[in-house]
Amino acid sequence: MIKVIAGPCQIESLDHSLSIAGRIKNICQLYNLDYTFKASFDKANRTSGTSERGVGIKDGLEILQAVKDEHNVKVLTDVHAPEQAEEAGEIVDVLQIPAFLCRQTDLIHAAAKTGKTVNVKKGQFLSPYEVGNIIEKVVMWGNNDVMITERGTSFGYNNLVVDMKGLEIMKQFGKPIIFDGTHSVQQPGGLGNTTGGNREMVAPLCRAAVAVGVDGIFAEVHQDPDNAPSDGPNMVTIEMFGNMIRDLVKIRKALTDTG
Repeated sequence: MIKVIAGPCQIESLDHSLSIAGRIKNICQLYNLDYTFKASFDKANRTSGTSERGVGIKDGLEILQAVKDEHNVKVLTDVHAPEQAEEAGEIVDVLQIPAFLCRQTDLIHAAAKTGKTVNVKKGQFLSPYEVGNIIEKVVMWGNNDVMITERGTSFGYNNLVVDMKGLEIMKQFGKPIIFDGTHSVQQPGGLGNTTGGNREMVAPLCRAAVAVGVDGIFAEVHQDPDNAPSDGPNMVTIEMFGNMIRDLVKIRKALTDTG
């Protein structure tokens, strides 16, 4: 069955996180899907220095703990520096390495040493063949629990493209491959001082990725993405997410039934 990693781009408040997590969990429960809530305590990689970044690590981890306690779900957050890994690892189930930091050996080692699942976002500049080196960096510290997430490849200025062949290539490394539909439709820096995107393309790309055979889907979800503090243009609404999950389950079932 499909793994689902979903939640808002950044942690906005306790009430908001609990609400979004609960609504996404309810959708996933309809199909008995393995759900992990995601949200960032700090969006360190911003187009502009004036962009909102989040609530910070202390408040963020407290909110993620509350989400775990209230909804009994796994939680994921990203870390940007080695010293954050141990602190975040005391709370979260999955530590995520951001795409632009996917080659940072010290950061990957720090995350691996926590023993938690490590989800590495494949850099927009990286070929699918190179993720074997990333996996090796995690495993060499005795942690075999690693996932790779595809989130698009740079295609000229302010644009990304998804190479579906790359998903099949990365599957050969024997680790779970996740497809991030929402970041794959980003237009980096496309709005000048913020990043643009096209949320209408998220579902078609996710359908294609599930048809290829990915292990899971990553999606940023918001009740009002047009007014979200970050990544609004590429985040999907809760209704869009629910419809997409329904279709993805149908695709996976059709493939399973036909062998």
